Amino acid sequence: MDVEGAVATITLDAPATRNALTPQMLCLLADTVKAFAADEALRVAIITGAGDRAFCAGGDLARTLPLMSGARASEDAWDRRLLEDPEVLAASGLRDFPLDKPVIAAINGACMAAGFELMLGTDLRLCAEHASFALPEVKRGLIPFAGSLARLPRQVPYCVAMEWLLTGEAFPAADALRMGLVNRVLPAAELMPAARALARGIAANGPVAVRAIKRTVSGSSGRPLEEAFALENTAKAEVMDSEDAREGPRAFMEKRPPVFRGR
Repeated sequence: MDVEGAVATITLDAPATRNALTPQMLCLLADTVKAFAADEALRVAIITGAGDRAFCAGGDLARTLPLMSGARASEDAWDRRLLEDPEVLAASGLRDFPLDKPVIAAINGACMAAGFELMLGTDLRLCAEHASFALPEVKRGLIPFAGSLARLPRQVPYCVAMEWLLTGEAFPAADALRMGLVNRVLPAAELMPAARALARGIAANGPVAVRAIKRTVSGSSGRPLEEAFALENTAKAEVMDSEDAREGPRAFMEKRPPVFRGR
């Protein structure tokens, strides 16, 4: 994890295998996500892949998938931890893990299978023009099990989600943008500068408000309006009682940048 100010950049670093997730990588990614969540000074994370071919090609087909299907026995501590510690898959997949800080995906190439599912756990997504996307698990007799079956139909139209899930076919960045799966498609050279600029802009905002927005939007998804409004009211009370809520309007009236304390 590289840190610049309040922004953390997490890089999946195995370009020779298109950043496919081995048990070791999943464990280290989980630890990194947990460290980001716990660090009060960090406000936004960017997740990207090393190299220019792939964001993440999914779980490693030689090591991770055989281990999880029972076709391969545990060989080391990373294998055992992946099988025995449920927080590894939860944190590494941004699924069933409490994280109320925004995460940006900078998709620098192929975004497949578990990489696609990791992307679905992020809040904002920028991708390079040459990026491609797929959930090919069904072609191998498998299913996506890190959030896609629950998240994807909430993020794109139902029929689109079902086509992608049931055919396993790849689709280009233009389709991802058209269906609202990503925010922007950019030339590859502009991807990381744009992601960092977006992250810095969010990090400069009131952190109590930013975290309350993410927590409330995530928590209210799929709930009846009455329950969603109750969560919104709770967030309003928390934010309006904060020092940041007093500092923001005061700074505006005094024509100066706000100094948010995150409390």
